[in-house]
Amino acid sequence: MKGFTEEKLTLRGEEIIVQVGAMPQSDLLFYLENPRLYSLVRADGIEPSQEDIEEALTKKEHVRQLIKSIEINGGLIDPVIVLGDTNIVLEGNSRLAAYRILADRDPIKWGRIKVKILPSDIPESSVFALLGEYHIIGKTDWAPYEQAGYLYRRHENHKVEIPILASEIGLPTRAVNHLIHVYQFMVENKEKDVNRWSYYDEYLKSNKIKKAREDYPELDKLVVKQIKSGGIPKAVDVREGLKKICEAGGKTLHKFATGVSDFEDSVTTAEKRGAGDSDYQRLKKFRDWIANDNVEDELLVSTGEARKRCIFELDKIKKRADLLLNKLRKES
Repeated sequence: MKGFTEEKLTLRGEEIIVQVGAMPQSDLLFYLENPRLYSLVRADGIEPSQEDIEEALTKKEHVRQLIKSIEINGGLIDPVIVLGDTNIVLEGNSRLAAYRILADRDPIKWGRIKVKILPSDIPESSVFALLGEYHIIGKTDWAPYEQAGYLYRRHENHKVEIPILASEIGLPTRAVNHLIHVYQFMVENKEKDVNRWSYYDEYLKSNKIKKAREDYPELDKLVVKQIKSGGIPKAVDVREGLKKICEAGGKTLHKFATGVSDFEDSVTTAEKRGAGDSDYQRLKKFRDWIANDNVEDELLVSTGEARKRCIFELDKIKKRADLLLNKLRKES
């Protein structure tokens, strides 16, 4: 290409010849599969036009910051990455939006933009690997929802196994699996608000909540409804409040999971039952163990030195328990 130079780009262990130069920014197109733009697409379920994307991006704070940086530097430090003859900007959509704003002010000065053009026949899987290299391994400026969407589509659309994805981006397999799981849960429950990612992240990472979900299959729909309606106001309420309800279990969990009690009342009841109190939980666990009939049978059939040691420990426990009880009752 006239006015362009060749460079080599290493991607997934392979060297790719790219063309580096400048071209009219007005000829370039935004890339809908870019995770940041993809979340804009899913915001209302309607695929936006190029103009819609540009308008949405120009309202973003990071784009306004880019404008200042571009002006100070007199142009781009890193060129945008374009896919062959398509003129689609795979990487650098925010920079393109910033250039469009600058070009509205001074079309001559900002009419051309630095580009790095990939071969037209580069596999789509390599395109996704490139995006991951920039935004998950590198700058990590995608939000967790956007990272998860990228991994989800790599896994679902390109049939890339999770261990391979994990090795590509340098994350543990468990972390990649969790990101995909949370994103899929949001898709299945028609959750389009990307700002609620942290709610579902907390919901699906807790083992205590996981056990409650197994016991009450209806819990998922109830919790999603509560999150969407504001019944569960913050993500921290999932991590702390909902976890307490699940810890309390029994009637407290049953009434919440079946919709008999609302979230706040259920949290209050759970706290009254000691949920979330680690000292109480340890004591209750010990009491449950020592009150178990099997434990009693095992202690009663013990003989010799083993029996003496058990008597000694129980006697020490009793004396210490009596002392603590007296102190607690005096201070309460």
